[in-house]
Amino acid sequence: MSQLATVLTAIDAANAKDPTLEDGQPAALLYGRRMSERLSKFLPDASEFLQIAIRGQHIERFAIPRKDYPMDKPGYFRWRNALKERHAQRLAEIMAAAGYPAEAGQRVGQIVRKERAKNDPEAQAVEDVACLVFLEFYSEAFLTKYEEAKSIDIVQKTWRKMSEAGHAAALGLTLAPRVGEIVGKALA
Repeated sequence: MSQLATVLTAIDAANAKDPTLEDGQPAALLYGRRMSERLSKFLPDASEFLQIAIRGQHIERFAIPRKDYPMDKPGYFRWRNALKERHAQRLAEIMAAAGYPAEAGQRVGQIVRKERAKNDPEAQAVEDVACLVFLEFYSEAFLTKYEEAKSIDIVQKTWRKMSEAGHAAALGLTLAPRVGEIVGKALA
């Protein structure tokens, strides 16, 4: 088995421990696979490091519950930053165990943390793919929690995170009818 395959298998094994099920599968495992599948369509020649970052972007996210942080905006950002550091650390550990040098784990950490996303094409690709996966698989249930004006605002914020290539890919997605309607209004 190649180093890359070893790492992806280890990420899947870690994410398979997610107690939350979606479509009968651990939610984190399903999310990672959806991310990889979308990356293969968005950037078929993605580097090994980007493939690892994409698959492990939310590795073991379930281990740091949102409820452990204050339910306000500063608490949300503290939680998100803790997750980014945890994800980067776990991926570096898995990569080291598969024989990658420390520098490789550091690079994947930069990508996962989306450091300098607008200046780093691989970090921007993580943002694009995450937004595409959100729009395709998660936005319908998420947006039902909000009134139309708030839903439009959420889609506009999502859109601003994406590159032009991400925008083009998003416009090619088959979206749920309500999501398509909200996207149309958000872009009007």
